[in-house]
Amino acid sequence: MAFSFFKLWPKQAPELVKCIKKSLIALDTKTVAECKVLEKALEEVEKNFVAMRTMLFGDGIVEPNANYVSQFTVEVCKEDVIVLFVHKLPFLGWNARKDLVICWSVLLRQMVGSTYCCVDYIENHLELLDFLVVCYDNKEIALNSGSMLKVCIKFPTLAKYILDSTSFELFFKYVELPNFDVASDAFVTFKELLTKHQIAVSEFLTAHYEEFFKLYEKLLTSANYVTRRQSLKILSEFLLVPPNIHIMKRYVVEVRYLQVLMNLLKDSSNIIKISAFHIFKVFVANPNKTREIIFILTKNQEKLLELLRNLSLGTGADDEQFEEDKVFVIREIQRLSRLPTVGSSSSSTHSVPPSTSKS
Repeated sequence: MAFSFFKLWPKQAPELVKCIKKSLIALDTKTVAECKVLEKALEEVEKNFVAMRTMLFGDGIVEPNANYVSQFTVEVCKEDVIVLFVHKLPFLGWNARKDLVICWSVLLRQMVGSTYCCVDYIENHLELLDFLVVCYDNKEIALNSGSMLKVCIKFPTLAKYILDSTSFELFFKYVELPNFDVASDAFVTFKELLTKHQIAVSEFLTAHYEEFFKLYEKLLTSANYVTRRQSLKILSEFLLVPPNIHIMKRYVVEVRYLQVLMNLLKDSSNIIKISAFHIFKVFVANPNKTREIIFILTKNQEKLLELLRNLSLGTGADDEQFEEDKVFVIREIQRLSRLPTVGSSSSSTHSVPPSTSKS
């Protein structure tokens, strides 16, 4: 006869939360220093986390009880277990971390009444988000903390806090960590922060334009191929959306960023060249080009035209929109060089901008 977890524990929600709290608190400095004691403590945590996972997901025979799940969610907040989940993460074993990540996703999405009580709890303990960000420095738990962060970022208030916090700047370091898996995961989290909630991102970029793009330029000019490729892709995704049109207009009159894109058009990677083109064409299509932008484009006309004519999607691919955009950019650069007075701030007023869709 198979025994059901739910039949064995009729009052399990409050009791299980207390057991989890007690076992996590036991992972103190003294316990960690003693191998045998630590091993026993970790076994207790792992056992309790298996019980937590069973309560939230069922046991394969019996489905989870919605009332128990709601009660459990309320209790982990009431007993401050959410704090322990985060701060004890570095001490947990592999299985316990895996179970915690799975359960964390369910807990944050669990509505009790009309509110996400775990999200509300984190809003009152925002330092937990900073802790999860800093965990990228620890390769043993980086992927676990990254998964927990991505769940948090789905909620606008939590994502906005990370964007505005001093810990956000750490992502410019984390995306170039030597550990490929950790750097890749950090890039995914970084992308989520910059694309998930467009209004919050727009407000952030407006308030921190100079410092953000100064740091972002370092990613675009990185010696690391993956960094250049990923940062270009993300730039397209947040720069060319409607809420950021004022940011895009500001960006495309900056000579330094035009020069970055021109250098990327010469990259050895065709993928990077194509990605760079999709942003470069916005500089060229801008109807309000500055004197400096026009000067750079005309001065480098010959080299740019050669690069553009040789630019293709590769592998026999054919994209009508891409070819149309390329023809437009070539013609616009040629037109600029024929202007009687190079440098007019509205020299491209009658140009028809190409599509900003990515090929």
